Amino acid sequence: MKRPLYLLLLIIGTGWLYVACDLIEYHPYDTRISKAHRGINAEMAAKIEALSAGCDTLCFAQITDTQRWFDETEAMVDAINRRGDIQFVIHTGDQTDFGLTREYEWQRRVLKNLKVPYVCIIGNHDCLGTGEDVFHTMYGDDNISINAGFLHLVCLNTNAFEYDYSRNVPDFDFIKHDIASTPDSISRTVVAMHAMPGSEQFNNNVTDYFSYMLGQYPGLSFCICGHDHHGGIFYPTNDSIPYYECSAAKQKNFLVFTLTREGYTYESIEL
Repeated sequence: MKRPLYLLLLIIGTGWLYVACDLIEYHPYDTRISKAHRGINAEMAAKIEALSAGCDTLCFAQITDTQRWFDETEAMVDAINRRGDIQFVIHTGDQTDFGLTREYEWQRRVLKNLKVPYVCIIGNHDCLGTGEDVFHTMYGDDNISINAGFLHLVCLNTNAFEYDYSRNVPDFDFIKHDIASTPDSISRTVVAMHAMPGSEQFNNNVTDYFSYMLGQYPGLSFCICGHDHHGGIFYPTNDSIPYYECSAAKQKNFLVFTLTREGYTYESIEL
């Protein structure tokens, strides 16, 4: 009688392990991502383009450096949802502290509560370990652009230090092609990145050329960034283009930009 009982318990135990396998974290840097959490940026970009079509006024929020500060990020998501005027959100990088898959998943659980579409840029911490692979699976390419009505939104990877300057970061091939393919209907451009020129992450050997290339976009209005965890308005290049830096989520700070064809305004919100 002992042998049949042993086999029964073995079968039950094996079945339980099979059912519970999704609860197991195979390795902190494992890159397994559920299909429901893949290709987010492309999906969200399509939604932004659809809701922005024909708009004379566009309003978007910027959040950044949400690593570790989940409660604070939830508070900002709630505040953005309550406003009612924000049409989409840009996260300018560093969702994670160590590039862990779990960190990406935890952030996704918070960000998916936004009532508006959002896109995420890769930050330097997001590149750690296998974080870059997870980002590519979950969000997509390092560099993307979105045609939101009259606004051309460019999202760039500027974390050159993480690649020991061995890769084309910023990717000027992408920028050149993007400029050439920008529709004639675009009258304003905003460029978003994690680390701005002058930071230790940026390849400052190419700052002047970077500034020149961005100036080729139609109606370049301003750039937005994060990384330093302190907010402010900066002019890091040899032109008059302002860089708006948002504070880290620890400060429960986000920026709101309202654009028309004639100009723009911005607010710095602290909860």
